Amino acid sequence: MLKVLKFGGSSMASAAQYAKVKAIVEAEDSRSVVVVSAAGKRSKEDHKVTDLLYLCHAHLRYGVSCDSVFSMISQRYLEIRDGLGLSLDLEGVLAALREQMEAGMSEAALASRGEYLSALLMADYLGFEFVDATRWLRFNMDGSVDQDYSYAALRELAAGKRIVIPGFYGALADGSIRTFPRGGSDITGALAAAALDADIYENWTDVSGILMADPRIVENPEPIPRVTYTELRELSYLGAQVLHEDTIFPVAEKNIPLNIRNTNDPEHPGTIIMERFEEEEAPGDERRFITGIAGKKDYAVVSISKRGLSSEVGAIRKVFEVFENHGIAVEYTPNGIDTFSLVVPGAKLEKSLHSIVSQLQERVKPDSIQVTKDLAIVAAVGRRMANRPGICGRIFSALGREGVNIRLISQDPREVNVILGVDGADFAKAVRVLYDSFVK
Repeated sequence: MLKVLKFGGSSMASAAQYAKVKAIVEAEDSRSVVVVSAAGKRSKEDHKVTDLLYLCHAHLRYGVSCDSVFSMISQRYLEIRDGLGLSLDLEGVLAALREQMEAGMSEAALASRGEYLSALLMADYLGFEFVDATRWLRFNMDGSVDQDYSYAALRELAAGKRIVIPGFYGALADGSIRTFPRGGSDITGALAAAALDADIYENWTDVSGILMADPRIVENPEPIPRVTYTELRELSYLGAQVLHEDTIFPVAEKNIPLNIRNTNDPEHPGTIIMERFEEEEAPGDERRFITGIAGKKDYAVVSISKRGLSSEVGAIRKVFEVFENHGIAVEYTPNGIDTFSLVVPGAKLEKSLHSIVSQLQERVKPDSIQVTKDLAIVAAVGRRMANRPGICGRIFSALGREGVNIRLISQDPREVNVILGVDGADFAKAVRVLYDSFVK
């Protein structure tokens, strides 16, 4: 049994949090590969170390002293070291980093040092071997990961060892450091789990799994015990704050279970994510046919009406080309017999609206074009909705009783989601109605 564990910034924030991590790792012998983030916030007023590192680079770029900012970073890690009673020569590491900064260190290289310092300390604290991410995680020039090289390199480095790896970064073929987007330590952990064919990838954070709804809208939403990768992708795309999207793919390819856990509540089982679950509730179990509820605001709908549109060859392609030429992704496409609608991000449409309408009129020659703004998308996601009669009716009835007008309806052919468009002012209300009606 091999478990790869990734600990987020909140788990790396202080010596007390490091102690929690050590207790978790040592609780099971199978937890032999640990990936860590940079130190996160200790309180709402605190700063993430990665933010401070980016600030240091900005100061240096404009010829402004970053001594005070760098001192904050140094003090944070020295406090952690001293609080853990370690003897690691962190002063020497920090002095060398300061020299590199003055010599013109790249932004990516500097931003990666938070994870680097966290991993050095954690490896020393656990008695594990430190394996720098540049030794195995190889990026291609286009920013994609060279999986063949990276997987083979990590398998060799980790063979028979217990290791700590810094997340968030790797190296190009020339050795220069490249980072993932923010939140990229999740991706590093997933890649490590896939490379080593782990039995499970545990992602430790400050919440007890993925929540069924946004806690800023629904008070104390319940966690989701089990969710498929497909459902997670839907929830993530629709605005749920879960994992970085690219985290899913490396482990999903190998159907490695991903377990979201809480460092501050290690006994809670959290959320298990898999490609599929063999054992499900009985077909008649109505308790949880909705896995989660998510949504996003600030959409617009462009509706094109033209007699005979459905039989006009190439018309829809022309419409898509107009939006493509303006760099706008079309997210949903509800339609009727002679009407074709496109749901797009409102802010992006606003910048090019007049040009888009003009080109649509020229290329498609519609009878009319209608633009509806300030639309919100709310989705109920759940693998158990498939082949279950009456789901949409119950959702529509619940919203109707509370006076929420449904402006748009779309459903995945797999029946894993029901997507509704509502007025932006009704967004939070719609989320609460669905949660109260089908979860409570």
